[in-house]
Amino acid sequence: MAGHIQDRWYKTETSTNGKTTRVKTDRHGTGMRYRARYIGPDGTEKSKSFPDRQKRLAEKWLSHIEADMSRGQYIDPTAGRTTFKQYGEKWIAALTTDPTTRVPVAVQLRLHAFPYMGSRPLDSFQPEHIREWLSELEQAVPASSYRRVIFASVSSVLSAAVDDSLLAKNPCKVRSVRAPERGMPRVRPWSAERVFAVRAALPERYRAMTDIGGGCGLRQGEIFGLPDDEVNYGTGWVRVANQVKVVNGHLVFAPPKRGKERDVPLPDHVARAIKQHRKDFPPVKVTLPWLRPNGAPVTKLLLFSLTGGGAVRRTDFNTRIWKPALATAGVIPEPENGQRYEAAREHGMHALRHFYASVLLDAGENIKALSTYLGHSDPGFTLRTYTHLMPSSEGRTRKAVDRMYEATESAPDGPQTAQGD
Repeated sequence: MAGHIQDRWYKTETSTNGKTTRVKTDRHGTGMRYRARYIGPDGTEKSKSFPDRQKRLAEKWLSHIEADMSRGQYIDPTAGRTTFKQYGEKWIAALTTDPTTRVPVAVQLRLHAFPYMGSRPLDSFQPEHIREWLSELEQAVPASSYRRVIFASVSSVLSAAVDDSLLAKNPCKVRSVRAPERGMPRVRPWSAERVFAVRAALPERYRAMTDIGGGCGLRQGEIFGLPDDEVNYGTGWVRVANQVKVVNGHLVFAPPKRGKERDVPLPDHVARAIKQHRKDFPPVKVTLPWLRPNGAPVTKLLLFSLTGGGAVRRTDFNTRIWKPALATAGVIPEPENGQRYEAAREHGMHALRHFYASVLLDAGENIKALSTYLGHSDPGFTLRTYTHLMPSSEGRTRKAVDRMYEATESAPDGPQTAQGD
């Protein structure tokens, strides 16, 4: 057995004649009686105390320690007492992802995980704790897709704790713990009439945004950060290589989502709308830090800017410009005096990307090409999102057979003369 068991209520004394006897110590009858002690892999002594009448339990604990060491699965009990919040904060600080990814992950943990499980020691985690937390999370966060994102962040922290030998296994990955469903709502694309109604309701300075969003499929931040020199009217392509994002309250230039730079076809009508916009509102030089608030300054000649110059901020635009246009176009109701506009997540500028996807699919464009134009990292995601907008297989079957019949209607030996089996 690794280590030994110390009985702190008795000690052994040797008399002058060499005889040994057990005598009571000063702490006899008080506190924990047994202390299981062993030398850990790092060369330092580790111990755990047990009450009276539980020497066998102490021996069993030491046996488990010895077995874990031999299997290479040893977890330092002292390190395991680190709380989930303590370790999670260190994990966040050490993330090597860009700040635009690190900030939302930190927000997810600090708002939705640390308040529930932050004080729990890592070595005490069991699957039941994760199941209980998910139940609480369901009440606090209605959107299952966002709960799934939060769950993934918590699982990443616990996986790192396993890698650092602070936890034996990740309780998020056992069969009895089910990650929240993707909860992907069925996309209901806007009609062309709605797109143009919202366009007309926007201030002239921002109307061409709808042309780029609905005609090229760019994300909101990509539209805000679109430089004038990335629109090539001669070749008919738009280069999407950066966006404007908010990091810790500051505007920055950053690569597109997941770093997916891409080229998107530029339709003639969209090109004309951008040219007219450039004529009415000449591009403006905007300087922002790259990736993080203290990043190197980068200057770009942006197609869209504020009236007094400067990049467009998402939250201000959505609240003061986009939602009033939605209300004017009849998409959402006008608020009562003194009230805010209602939440309209499904009618944000992302609706223009859905409209773009629906137009391309209706025209017969394939999923792989659409996925590339939208900047998705996985065509499977594009398929899952928009599959219901694709012409159905049964619809194609009916049309194919009908065309065959129509082509042979006048033939004397056509399909109409075929006999049934």
